[in-house]
Amino acid sequence: MSSLDTQVLIIGAGPCGLMLANELGRRGIAAHVAEMEPAVAAAPKANATQARSMEHYRRLGFANEIRALGLPGDHPTDVAYFTTFAGHELGRAQLPSANEAPAQMRALAHIWNGAEAPHRVLQCHVGEVLFRHASALPSIDIAFNRRATGFEERADHVVTRLADAVTGEPSEIRSQYLFAADGGASAIRKQLGIRYAGGDAAERDFMGGRMLSVYLEAPAFYDAVKAPRAWMYWAFNRRRRAVLATTDGRGGFVLQTQLRKDERAEDITRAEAGRLFLQAMGCDIPFEVRGLETWLAGRALVAESYGRGRAFLGGDAVHLFTPTGGMGYNTAIEDAVNIGWKFAAVIKGGAGPALLDSYETERRPVALRNTRFAAGFADSVGRYVPAPAIEAEGRAGEAARRRAGAYLAAHGRSEFNIPGFTFGARYDGSRVIADDGTPPPPDLPGVYVPSGKPGGRAPHTWQPDGSSLFDHFGFDWTLLSFGSGDAVPGLFLAEAQRRGLPLKHLDLSADAEAADLYETSFALIRPDQIVAWRGAGADAAEVAALWDRLLGL
Repeated sequence: MSSLDTQVLIIGAGPCGLMLANELGRRGIAAHVAEMEPAVAAAPKANATQARSMEHYRRLGFANEIRALGLPGDHPTDVAYFTTFAGHELGRAQLPSANEAPAQMRALAHIWNGAEAPHRVLQCHVGEVLFRHASALPSIDIAFNRRATGFEERADHVVTRLADAVTGEPSEIRSQYLFAADGGASAIRKQLGIRYAGGDAAERDFMGGRMLSVYLEAPAFYDAVKAPRAWMYWAFNRRRRAVLATTDGRGGFVLQTQLRKDERAEDITRAEAGRLFLQAMGCDIPFEVRGLETWLAGRALVAESYGRGRAFLGGDAVHLFTPTGGMGYNTAIEDAVNIGWKFAAVIKGGAGPALLDSYETERRPVALRNTRFAAGFADSVGRYVPAPAIEAEGRAGEAARRRAGAYLAAHGRSEFNIPGFTFGARYDGSRVIADDGTPPPPDLPGVYVPSGKPGGRAPHTWQPDGSSLFDHFGFDWTLLSFGSGDAVPGLFLAEAQRRGLPLKHLDLSADAEAADLYETSFALIRPDQIVAWRGAGADAAEVAALWDRLLGL
């Protein structure tokens, strides 16, 4: 039996596992990624990268690389609703193209307080970028066809057993910590005896049952649909509800439809999938089915725990979403970001075990929040049932379509313009956050209220040179000062140097907008761009005690 030693073993090379590998590798931590599949997943799956994920990709230096993938820069990202795709257009939520988004984002900075806009790109393309950058890091090793079969925790390490998915040859890996991002059927979670809790597969007219995803090529779609182009097309009728997302703007699509009670997943062939596509299409066009996948919609499940001892869980291993709102993969990215810097701090000896305990106390409430919001979006669209006259000619049909269009366009704006959902998650109550007793901002999916209150994402401003404030943060810790003297920054910098902590000081005394947002003299920003502390000042003893708290000592 072969063996390998590493500092962190990551099970799963999906977005969560690969993002963690990037976070650890950038901090010089040795990590081995074991993936049971033969390569990074090629199935399209998620197709919406939210702005907060793009901000993390920007922090790591490859946001522009990801933005160059997916829809062409001039392709509309509208969400449009039809009776059938070739039938009546009911309503539309207009959203900017990738080329238009930066200017619109800056013009609406009072609403969209972000360094990045969302991007429409397939999860598999993002995975390829994450894999390429992780593989280039000297401390990261990635192996495919490796399936975890169990683990044992020892006094100061974990021994994980793996098997070659092709030959069955066993191997062992000793690591200081184990992180399982191995999906909804996580073998590590099952061995830990941790269960999901929440709602599973709520019944709805749509997005509430067994779903079929069909990956297809249909360039003729654009000739058959006379309406302006969109990113996402919804078919809303009583025969075949479906959603069709364009993947490349040239004829590649992913169709998702809910199977009826008389339609069994095991009976769906490519020919039958094509028939369902044409039913949603409303006319015959040439197409080619490239692949099929079935899955269960309506879930809002969060694990009862995020790990135990030296074994931790992330991504689908701890939360399963209905895809409305597009937050499953994006929540997984932030799982990795949260625990990545914490693993590094503990392994390097500058932080205590309580810092790793904060991973669950911070991330689990966010998963509960995000699954609740996603389920609400699914209820909004899935429980709204087409009227009998929706496809009829005449007065009744016209009235039914006007009603449906008004409702669906409003729903589209509420589901796909979600700065509060994207930026507003908070870690209030965490023991490694220095809460200042002020009330938290409102938490609404469609509204983001930036706040310097510790526990939330650092407020963003655009700088005079056009750069983002986030571009000037350090990769690890950042101290912001707003013109209240030099003594306090010197104390923070001296204490950080004594502890071997990378700390960057930014003097923002000339940034009146930032001072207004942060409402303080000083603010300390964590490596994950979360406000850890803010205050008017501190003496040397208070600074030392603050570092102890923030590092779980």
